[in-house]
Amino acid sequence: MNPVTLLLSIAGSLLGAVPASEAVQQPEIGSRAKGVVVADGLRFHDLDGNGALTPYEDWRLPAERRAQDLIGRMTLEEKAGLLLHGTPPTGDGGLRSTWDIAKLAPVVEDRKIRFFIHRVSGDPSELARKANAAQELGERSRLGIPLVISSDPRNHVVSSFGLTVDAGRGALWPEPTGLAAIGDASLVKRFAETTAAEYRAMGIRMALSPMADLASEPRWPRVNGTFGDDPAKVAALVGAYVEGMQGGSGGVGTTSVATVVKHWVGYGAAEKGYDGHNPYGQRLIFPTGDLEPHVVPFRAAFRARAAGVMPTYGIFSPAVKIAGRPAEQVAGGFNKGLLTDLLRKENSFDGIVLTDWKITDDCPKECQEGTLDHEKVGMPWGVEHLSKPERFAKALDAGVDQFGGVMDLDILVGLVRDGRVPESRIDLSAQRLLALMFRLGIFENAYVDADRAAMLVGNPEVRALGADAQRRSLTLLKNGGNLLPLRDGQPKKVWLWKLSETAARAAGFEPVADPADADIAILRLATPYTQRSNFFFGSRHHEGSTAFVEGNADLAALQRAAAAGKPVITSVYLDRPAILGPVLRQSDALFGDYGIEDSALFDVISGKAKPEGKLPFELPSTERAVERQRPDLPSDSKKPQFRSGFGLRYR
Repeated sequence: MNPVTLLLSIAGSLLGAVPASEAVQQPEIGSRAKGVVVADGLRFHDLDGNGALTPYEDWRLPAERRAQDLIGRMTLEEKAGLLLHGTPPTGDGGLRSTWDIAKLAPVVEDRKIRFFIHRVSGDPSELARKANAAQELGERSRLGIPLVISSDPRNHVVSSFGLTVDAGRGALWPEPTGLAAIGDASLVKRFAETTAAEYRAMGIRMALSPMADLASEPRWPRVNGTFGDDPAKVAALVGAYVEGMQGGSGGVGTTSVATVVKHWVGYGAAEKGYDGHNPYGQRLIFPTGDLEPHVVPFRAAFRARAAGVMPTYGIFSPAVKIAGRPAEQVAGGFNKGLLTDLLRKENSFDGIVLTDWKITDDCPKECQEGTLDHEKVGMPWGVEHLSKPERFAKALDAGVDQFGGVMDLDILVGLVRDGRVPESRIDLSAQRLLALMFRLGIFENAYVDADRAAMLVGNPEVRALGADAQRRSLTLLKNGGNLLPLRDGQPKKVWLWKLSETAARAAGFEPVADPADADIAILRLATPYTQRSNFFFGSRHHEGSTAFVEGNADLAALQRAAAAGKPVITSVYLDRPAILGPVLRQSDALFGDYGIEDSALFDVISGKAKPEGKLPFELPSTERAVERQRPDLPSDSKKPQFRSGFGLRYR
């Protein structure tokens, strides 16, 4: 048959055996290294190469039955390899560099790993070809088990190393907080649908998203990845996201991108806002022990049948009780009460549990004191005293199915060989993972059409949707004298700060070098932050105070513009809730934005579009108020500058 396979397979998942009397829809069989078996006039992928139809090759059977059959044919090493979610080797060792397929081959063949995170952006057709080359390695293996390629979010204007991926040629949308500012669940579903189509085109079949965390601590670096801090509103948008990515609320099917909702649970209640990627950010603060508001958005994901859950890095404060007992003082991936009692028993979750990255790795003195070498970073919070094998065993006992960011096959196999973990426990997780893979349809066809990827990813229609969402998400906080929108015929000489002169000219403005020569000043500011230059993640995260104080370069630019005596229009990037103080006072018009292109701001300023955004969280008034608020409670600071839900409209 033609080795070039089609991108799209059947529209629905065949989850049960179909009687011969009923119509059967033949899925596309993508075969490059193995043949095809014909039975009952239908085509099947001869994955084991025996020339006959083996039960796990029969797409008419339920996913669970196929998984059970395949489990019985696999070695311990093959089963254990499924429990590892690795990183493809690259040519130069960089985490975002191009995959090296020759180096990937032994990882697939010898280490038996089948799940890989995708951190590369660029030419969609080239990414699709690389995915196909990787899938061919899986097809050539003894049992023809395909790969599942996952990705962190990658369709936003702003990207952050280790948390999101640059969009490349994909459509550009505001961050989840921007979608929350619009507050339209149908738009979030549409965003997820179009993003899923781009993912599938490049061979990505698992989304390490959405974040269902509440942005309850305003200093937290992950605020911009959330849908805000209101449990009910976040729940509605999380549910819409899962449905959009997976193609409905019926669970994963052959056209789905499987979602992994994160971070179960309470990750937003970070002590002083410090993130759990860092050794100084391990604690989650719940003074009264009430997890319920933070659980609410996850339940929406479960109702929508999210494929997986990722536990938090954090350790709960002692007041938290799970199943009537104080929470164990270990990170989420090692917490049996959190994963078995609260997740599976109380909330009836039956999908996969994938840990966040590197929780079984060591964090030695270098890691504790700060290192920029990612290979020396680990997050074994609460179990530092355990050996690596003991950490794996504890996580499995807690309820973990798969380990993110590690490829320690020998450790998993050794635990079984030494009698510390029964092989049946490996089988349990392998069964869940294989059932997911069968539902995705990748055993029939794991390949994608590279030429189609080039046409689909970032196509004009979807780019227009993203650009419109950027404009709509802008939140108007101040409009002194109804300055905005600017009227036709108004002078357009403009002094710019952190905006593109090209975009300004395209919008009809004439940039000038001195604010004194301008008719108006337009500035883009960033919410203030601090970084820890000696920590791998701390040097990239935005931490600390969000207050504009003397010495801040953006504030100095604003003061210069205001001193010129011309109208000042300011937009502040609210990746975290800013304490606006002097910015509010010295701006005639003020927006909050959530990661947008300059062109979107110019369109709204000039009246080509209207701002619709409502704050998805409150904006505190002082640093003291932030320090006194409770990390676990949404929007609870004293006398905030702007309350959650605030947003003006043009008259």
